[in-house]
Amino acid sequence: MKFAVKAWSSGRARAGVLQLGSCPSPIETPALLLSTRKGLPLFIPPDLLPSLPSPDSHLLHVSSLHFLEGISSKTISKIGGLHKLVGLPDHGFVAIARDSIQCLPECNSTNKLGASFDTPVGRSLVKPVEYVELISSLKPNVWTALADEVPAWVNDKRNKTSVDRTVRWLDECIQLNQAGGSVFGSIVGGSSVQERERCAQEVASRSVSGYWIGGFGLGESMDERPALLNAVTDILEEEKPRLVSGLGLPEEVLQGVAAGIDIFDSTYIYHLTLGGFALTFPLDGVETNVSALHLSNIGSDQSKINLRATIYRKDTTPIVENCNCYTCQNHTRAYINHLLNVHEIHNTHHYLGFFRSVREAIKSGNFEQFRQKFSEIKHYHMHLASEAAVACM
Repeated sequence: MKFAVKAWSSGRARAGVLQLGSCPSPIETPALLLSTRKGLPLFIPPDLLPSLPSPDSHLLHVSSLHFLEGISSKTISKIGGLHKLVGLPDHGFVAIARDSIQCLPECNSTNKLGASFDTPVGRSLVKPVEYVELISSLKPNVWTALADEVPAWVNDKRNKTSVDRTVRWLDECIQLNQAGGSVFGSIVGGSSVQERERCAQEVASRSVSGYWIGGFGLGESMDERPALLNAVTDILEEEKPRLVSGLGLPEEVLQGVAAGIDIFDSTYIYHLTLGGFALTFPLDGVETNVSALHLSNIGSDQSKINLRATIYRKDTTPIVENCNCYTCQNHTRAYINHLLNVHEIHNTHHYLGFFRSVREAIKSGNFEQFRQKFSEIKHYHMHLASEAAVACM
């Protein structure tokens, strides 16, 4: 793995290039890590993966805990690892124990032996040696060390313990590692700036290829995050990539980019699709004229539309006009209202476009303007939606 920062904007915001051995082309950052179930994106058939923007869509998240059931780690190892198992040799896999859809950390059952997770096969205690064995069989391009993640409301003692365990498990993972791959050190600390700084200092002193910042999306407020993120990124080496889990909404992504985060592990697209929503917000946030926007139809706030709404049953237009994704080129809102699985392709395509716009804003030195304009548009949409709801009462 190779990583280089190519541009800076508005202080900490940065654009870079990530090169992984299995990916034919470098991936530009900030980048989105696509959620998968056992290595394959949810709702998108493998034969339609090439329809997504390349190489932006070639960075995939996988949770090693998904393989606690089904095919054994020995069998996966004999096959040749995850790339050969799922038939995606030109994609890059990033293995993170946490999966915000099905494998959430359970801090009350975590102890000095290992981290506890609620998984599809029940609550499981995963020890460092077991975790590294799973990683060794999967052979991902990048993997994060085991961490003791805690929610924002734990007391200071528990928070300190989580940092101590995470640092100790990092040392064990590095010592046990025989599979190769790039190891990202895990950084936790809950809602304590001091503990996050302490963890970042400890991890930065280890021989790691990058950093995974965990413990977000577990009860902290958006107002708390800038101080917590900045406390960590100010300590980390600039030439190594930073990955974060738990920041998924566009506003949260922009918050992370402003703090210097490079890669985002997000389940936003999954939850949107599951709820029947499709993204429609403009991707040229810096240029869009807010006053020109209007609430065009019921079930829409110009940020996303609810394709379950009855108004779309006879709507023969695409989700977004002039969108060149497979879904918009081949299907109408009416069809997707009837068959909701297909529009995951559009949401993924659209959100990758959002990340592309963020990178362009950084490269042009306009990231803070982009972020401010996006926020203005979002608030304007919400105001219009509120007015429309009142008018319908």
